[in-house]
Amino acid sequence: MQLRKVTAASAAVLALALSATACGSSDKDDSGSSGGGKIKVGIKFDQPGLGLQEPDGSFSGFDVDVATYVAGQLGYKPNQIEFVQTKSADRENALARGDVKFIAATYSITDERKAKVDFAGPYLLAHQDLLVKKDSTIAKGADLNGKKLCSVTGSTSAQNIQQTIAPKANLKEVGTYSECIAGLQSGAVDAVTTDDSILAGFAAQDKYKGQFKLAGLKLSNENYGIGVKKGDSATLDKINKALEKMVSDGSWDKAVTKNFGPADYKNEPAPKIGVIVK
Repeated sequence: MQLRKVTAASAAVLALALSATACGSSDKDDSGSSGGGKIKVGIKFDQPGLGLQEPDGSFSGFDVDVATYVAGQLGYKPNQIEFVQTKSADRENALARGDVKFIAATYSITDERKAKVDFAGPYLLAHQDLLVKKDSTIAKGADLNGKKLCSVTGSTSAQNIQQTIAPKANLKEVGTYSECIAGLQSGAVDAVTTDDSILAGFAAQDKYKGQFKLAGLKLSNENYGIGVKKGDSATLDKINKALEKMVSDGSWDKAVTKNFGPADYKNEPAPKIGVIVK
């Protein structure tokens, strides 16, 4: 009788031990607990210099470097980061659904977006600009009148040019910026417009190096922030501290030079956390 009691107790202890071991070895994605599992981070997959999925499946770009640094400060090694493609129209929903822990994807901080998500940063101040050929005489917005301008369909950048800067510009709208850049190279268009950081990323690609230049017009201010789920103040605070450290230890400058340098991108200094340039 006594033997059966001891055996039952031993079995119970063994079961608990096995259960704990199984839990400890799980590689289930917890998307938010540092030190174990994985973290899902939203980026763009199609923006050279910012967020690009390379042919071998790896990722490159300034946003990728920022996201990797931040995730590291949260306790995740590079091999614990799962990058998730988050297109512009789905960024708020991806955070609300919990698909990703945070998003670093040329995500401009606006009052409308702040009503839906919280933003860490900003971590980069970009501007709407023009990309033109190296020998182009286009030096100001008004020079676009009568010229062929390219942007993506529905772009606010293109609308800004047409409505306020060069109403007589001949706008060509296409599906992707890659098409615009190819048109600029072939001479089918005279200029491409969007954020200068995006344009610099394309111009820095090996196949385009030395062919284009940024006009440097600063037609708008785009404060890039890292989006987190509304109300997640703990993650927000940690990311802000990570961004401050990235600037102070020189990693931010290295990432800018690495990703935008070949396009002679004259970036703004690293912005201060919580300071939005209107």
